Amino acid sequence: MNFDYTKPNVGNIDRIIRAILGALLIVAVFRGSSWIGGLIGAALLATAYFRFCPAYTIFDFNSNKDVTPVSK
Repeated sequence: MNFDYTKPNVGNIDRIIRAILGALLIVAVFRGSSWIGGLIGAALLATAYFRFCPAYTIFDFNSNKDVTPVSK
């Protein structure tokens, strides 16, 4: 397991979904929802922005089809 954050592992569709859900969760906090939802929304926005998800690295998953897989 190598946390190389310079290699994106979040694809474009995954990135759009994360950004929309993150923004909705943050807006929900301002409308009276729990602050935990805001933290989750901020994490989703951060992973969408940086195109890197540490959980994907842990489970050896990659939704970015632009990167060629590294042979082990």
